[in-house]
Amino acid sequence: MLAVQDLEIRVGARLLMENVSFRVDKGDKVGLVGRNGAGKTTLTKVLAGDELPAAGHVQRTGELGYLPQDPRSGDPEQLARTRILDARGLGQIVIDMQQATLDMASPDPAVSEKAMNRYGRLTDRFLALGGYAAEAEAASIASNLNLPDRILSQPLKTLSGGQRRRIELARILFSDAETMILDEPTNHLDADSVVWLREFLSSYQGGFIVISHDIHLVEETVNKVFYLDANRQVIDVYNMGWKNYLRQRESDEERRKKERANVEKKATALQLQAARFGAKASKAAAAHQMVARAEKMLAGLDEVRAVDRVAKLRFPEPAPVGRTPLQAKNLSKSYGSLEIFTAVDLAVDRGSKVVILGLNGAGKTTLLRILAGVDQPDTGQLEPGHGLRVGYYAQEHETLDVTRSVLQNMMSASPAITELEARKVLGSFLFTGDDTAKPAGVLSGGEKTRLSLAMLVVSKANLLLLDEPTNNLDPASREEILGALANYSGAVILVSHDEGAVEALNPERVLIMPDGVEDLWTKDYAELISLA
Repeated sequence: MLAVQDLEIRVGARLLMENVSFRVDKGDKVGLVGRNGAGKTTLTKVLAGDELPAAGHVQRTGELGYLPQDPRSGDPEQLARTRILDARGLGQIVIDMQQATLDMASPDPAVSEKAMNRYGRLTDRFLALGGYAAEAEAASIASNLNLPDRILSQPLKTLSGGQRRRIELARILFSDAETMILDEPTNHLDADSVVWLREFLSSYQGGFIVISHDIHLVEETVNKVFYLDANRQVIDVYNMGWKNYLRQRESDEERRKKERANVEKKATALQLQAARFGAKASKAAAAHQMVARAEKMLAGLDEVRAVDRVAKLRFPEPAPVGRTPLQAKNLSKSYGSLEIFTAVDLAVDRGSKVVILGLNGAGKTTLLRILAGVDQPDTGQLEPGHGLRVGYYAQEHETLDVTRSVLQNMMSASPAITELEARKVLGSFLFTGDDTAKPAGVLSGGEKTRLSLAMLVVSKANLLLLDEPTNNLDPASREEILGALANYSGAVILVSHDEGAVEALNPERVLIMPDGVEDLWTKDYAELISLA
């Protein structure tokens, strides 16, 4: 259970919300909504105890499971399966039982006997925590999140960002937490996993708060909506499902507009009357009362929500480049004994559009990182063409320097850009005033996305490498990206589970990972996008 009282949250001098109070009890399934940058992710961090509020307090009762947008928790040497099982204290016990089993086979009677006694104690603890039924439940959750046994048997450090995130989601769903806070839980999930997650959340007996741009998920699972209004710095609580919320919110907006118009009309009449009375000394007191009354009427009005601003995005006019900006020959990559892909060839022509398809863990992100020069291949080489300028959008925002400010990151994207030009572009991406001085590390997922895209805009890149660029974006901002993709004249290599993004790109070719098979794009490949 969560109980929030008189909460105030600030980022630097900027007020995100104040006087916020609400409860999340068992059975409360809350959709937390609001435009990108409104403070949704910051609020979840405060609720989870990762950050402190400026004022007010949060009371947490029972176990809380928190899925942040970019989880980095867990020992990187730990096996993925152990990380999940540890949510109920089972992970290390299973490892110790396996070691005790080996020790029982020791030729030394003393070692064998000690191992048998230890195995008995471990078995008792194992069974008390749910035993084999709990292990089977964890395996089922992992399977439904497309985490096969080969991934569960790997150390966390060998997994991709998407795989790590699914491990953390599986861990939280397995934890039996009384309350969950899930920030964009459908990121990096394939279509089948998303459907399964909706069903899981629909039948979940506890309470949860979810941030998601998956409209179907909030439609099917939530019974309350918290709207974080960035303009009024408040949270409006709607005790109803999603569709009723949309109707009620529209009705509330109409009511506010009418109330404001009526009160402003009355206040204006009072102010005009006060102005006439004010000319006469005998009427001065009455005039003063009228002005005070008009001011009180206006002060009591609810603010009418301003239309949320949307980042204006246009990818750069590409710098001149040779006929073949980039060639990759015989690329392969492994992590230890795990082979990611081998013998991948790719030639990118000027202005060509390529989409990379493959299951999660097939090496799509790894290949983009190699093409961007972030990682090195085990074999093979890259041959850059004349005038190549690469713009890389990383799904985990690794290209951002989290210790530097928004403006400093922006300036680093183009050595020739002036501070005035950088601020102008940042303004079109909704970073204004003190926002530009914030460290990139405190930005929400949506804000990091906007900053990364803004850096691409000033880069003059003639080859864009885009890894899930529509993640964490509200619908309006997503539409901006799709329009920018459709109009960009440079070359693009895209990794995306978003069918709309691939459709906007209108690719000519497809590269299927991990085998590196290249083919001409046809509509037959479109249905594989969400399935991947």
